[in-house]
Amino acid sequence: MPVRYIRVNPVVDLFAPAVRAFGNIAVVGKVALPQQSPPTDAAVVGIPIDFTDPAEARRRAPGDLGEAVALAFAQSPGPSLVTAVRVDEKTPDWKAALDTVAGLDVQLVVLANTPLNATTGATGTPEGALVSLARHVASVSETGGDGKQRMGVAMLPKNSADPAPVTGTLAHERMVYIAHRSDQDAAAAVAGTIAGYEPHISLLLKPVNITSASFSQAEIEALNGSETFDSGPAGRGVNWLTSPSIIPGNGVYMGEGYTGNPAGKKFIDIMRKVDDITFQLNAQLIKTVGNVRISRSGLRALIAQLEAILGPEVQSDVLNGFEVVVPLLALLDKDPAALTAAEAARIHDAEAQRVVQVMVAIQYAGAIHRLSITLKFD
Repeated sequence: MPVRYIRVNPVVDLFAPAVRAFGNIAVVGKVALPQQSPPTDAAVVGIPIDFTDPAEARRRAPGDLGEAVALAFAQSPGPSLVTAVRVDEKTPDWKAALDTVAGLDVQLVVLANTPLNATTGATGTPEGALVSLARHVASVSETGGDGKQRMGVAMLPKNSADPAPVTGTLAHERMVYIAHRSDQDAAAAVAGTIAGYEPHISLLLKPVNITSASFSQAEIEALNGSETFDSGPAGRGVNWLTSPSIIPGNGVYMGEGYTGNPAGKKFIDIMRKVDDITFQLNAQLIKTVGNVRISRSGLRALIAQLEAILGPEVQSDVLNGFEVVVPLLALLDKDPAALTAAEAARIHDAEAQRVVQVMVAIQYAGAIHRLSITLKFD
C-alpha cells in the first residue's frame, strides 16, 4: 500500500424505511354494463383494478362501482389511488371480494351503494355484506401483514337518523358510519374525504362534495346523543352530514368524526394515527433486529431511534409528548455486584431469549371538537 497521510475507507450503510400510504381506497361493488358496445376492458369479477382517473372508472366499471370510485375522487382533498373490485350482479360474493382486498395496500374499504339495513347488517348465515366488511377490517388489521391496517366506511339508509342498527359486530372502532339525505353514495364520498387528510387530522367539519340536505336538531341529537355545556362530544357511533349556517357557501360537511365504537377509540383520527405510528415503528426499527445488541450502549441506541421517530411528531404538534422506558436498561445500569438474584435472572433471560421489552407512552394532541365559552358582561 502506498504511503498516504490521510486514508479514507468509505463504508455506506444507508437504510430507507418502508413508507405507508394513508389514503388508498378499495371499493367493492356491482357494475351495469351497457348492452350495446360494452367496454372490451370492463372490470372482471374478483380482479382488482387500480384507478387514478374517475372517467376511466366510469368507463370500465359503469354502475355502482364506477360511480363510487368517481365520487371518492371528487373530494378535495381526495385520494390519489382507488382500487375497484367487481362482484357478480346476481349473486354477489362480498366475502370473496373482501378476501381479495385483504392483500391490497389500502387503508379504507367501501362497499359501493350498500346502505346498512336488515339484509346487509345480518349476522346470521349468510352474513350481511356490511357485517363481512366489519369483520374484514377487524381481522386484516389484527392478523394481516405489516401496514395492512384499515378502516371500513358505510352509510345508513337515506334520511335515517337511527344509530340503533350499529351494534354488535358492526359497532367496531375500525368502522365509520355516515347518516345522510343524499341519492349519492355517501359512504364513498366520506371515504374520499377521509383519504385526503393525513391520519392525525380530525374529520370534524371537513367538506364533503355531495348533495345532501341537513338533518333537524332533534335528528342530530338522536344520532349523537345529548350533551351538556361542560361535556365533550357524546357520540353513538354514527356521523352525519351537515351544512352549518355560520360557514359561508352552503357546503356539506362532516358533522362529527366518530368511529363505530364510542367506547373504544372514539375518533377516526385516533384510529388512523395509531396505525400510522405503529407502521413507522415497525418500518424504522426493523433494521435494529439482528444488529442492536442487548447491552447498555445497544439499548441506548434503540431509545435514540425511538426518539428519532417520535420527536418530529412532537415538533409537528401531533403529539404533546412521549416517554420511552426500557426496564432492562435500568438493570444493566446498576452495579453488577448490587443486582439481586431475581434481577440477574431477568438480565440472563433477556440475553438467552434475545427479547427486550420496551414501553412507549405517547400523549396525543387531539383537535378541539367543542368550545364552551362563558361570556360575562359587567
